[in-house]
Amino acid sequence: MAILLVIIFVLAYLSWAGLFKMFEKAGEAGWKALIPFYNFYIWLKLIGRPVYWLLLLFVPILNVFIFSYMHIDLVRSFGKKGLGEHALAILVPFYFFPKIGFDPNEKYLGQAATFPKEAKSKAREWTEAIIFAVVAATLIRWMLLEAYVIPTPSMENTLLVGDYLFVSKVNYGARTPKTILQVPLTHQKIWFTDIPSYLDWIQLPEYRLPGFSSIKRNDVVVFNYPAEFEHPTDLKTNYIKRAIGVSGNVLEIKDRVLYINGEKQPFPDHVEFNYYIQFKPDRISNDNLHKLLTKFEKSVDQDVANLFKDGFVVSLNPKQAAEAKKMDFVKDVSLNLPFERKPVLYPFSKKFPWTTNNYGPIYIPKKGDVIEMNEDNVILYQVPLEHYEGLKNVTIADGKLFIDGKKTDKYTFKQNYYFMMGDNRDNSADSRFWGFVPEDHVVGKALFIWMSVDKDRPSFNKIRWNRLFNPIQ
Repeated sequence: MAILLVIIFVLAYLSWAGLFKMFEKAGEAGWKALIPFYNFYIWLKLIGRPVYWLLLLFVPILNVFIFSYMHIDLVRSFGKKGLGEHALAILVPFYFFPKIGFDPNEKYLGQAATFPKEAKSKAREWTEAIIFAVVAATLIRWMLLEAYVIPTPSMENTLLVGDYLFVSKVNYGARTPKTILQVPLTHQKIWFTDIPSYLDWIQLPEYRLPGFSSIKRNDVVVFNYPAEFEHPTDLKTNYIKRAIGVSGNVLEIKDRVLYINGEKQPFPDHVEFNYYIQFKPDRISNDNLHKLLTKFEKSVDQDVANLFKDGFVVSLNPKQAAEAKKMDFVKDVSLNLPFERKPVLYPFSKKFPWTTNNYGPIYIPKKGDVIEMNEDNVILYQVPLEHYEGLKNVTIADGKLFIDGKKTDKYTFKQNYYFMMGDNRDNSADSRFWGFVPEDHVVGKALFIWMSVDKDRPSFNKIRWNRLFNPIQ
């Protein structure tokens, strides 16, 4: 993580240094290149593009093309007309911008948008920009970074609904493409439609490039939802959770407390549980409900599980629960809920009557582990054996495992597995519900939040400024 952040900082520093000198050559103060968002305004001014392009930079997908076109126009403003030069501007601005900025022979020639039309048509200009944008974005998305937005509150308060973050592909190593017949920069559907964006006629073997590290316990990881068997591995829905158990661990939850290899684990700083907030009989009102929810930045739609005559259930971390108990209209705050949930949990067998708060013990397989296939283990590892290990002819009957028609008493696992859980533990669909995450389903490591938008706030204050560029712990 530290190495990756250093690399990102160095590349960003080089790009900003180049912009600093290019701005100076264009008659603008160099420091303006270092101010986020304001530098884009000056940039558009220097290339002669309309100010409304600033808004387009916040539109997913379209922003990739706009930003690429801005790179091309900026170097055109310094006389760079060649196809190769435009490619350098998009793919390696940390090299090309300083090269232009610090070369005394390079001069700012004016706004690229005002230059006399060259032989190539406008259509060709846009076509080239789009091609470069697609190629650059595809390569970056595959090998380096991918943007991701938080859709549910399962990781509160570490990550909030509306957080936009970057996910690193290089920490754990990027995966080689598996599904190659796919519309670029899409996932399962073509944008704004229900039309599939891929054909699964060709499925390549998947390999992982070398990474900086393996998954460590408590890393926040983006992965493909394993149980979504209708899609190829690389096109399953992206989930984000915390890796509370890694391959080789024995995991157990006792009365909400996590144990790894028999050792009690501290709660993450922002872990949340469902608490029953009971009001004093004469203080039950919508105003007091709103006051409490506002204090902890909660919304009824996202965080209140059930409403009752004298209170409600809401997800809070232990510190927030203690604060809520001190409010003058609150009678009690308790983990004892006025209802009981009985979800169906992995491994989906009555022989293991586990609950979300009392789960396990369960061993998380490691690549190369030789595990005895007794009746219990056949049940525990049935899903990986049938779906994730690449076995073509697997049969499980009467607590026995058969591979290619032969009874197997021991099995050697081919890859590492992980146990994922959300920090909002009572409101998280995670490994307790669908089992292990195989290594070949791991997308990358969550790095930092680059934008955060709260749709429930007034329009003038939707951006959570205090969350921008926060690293993810």
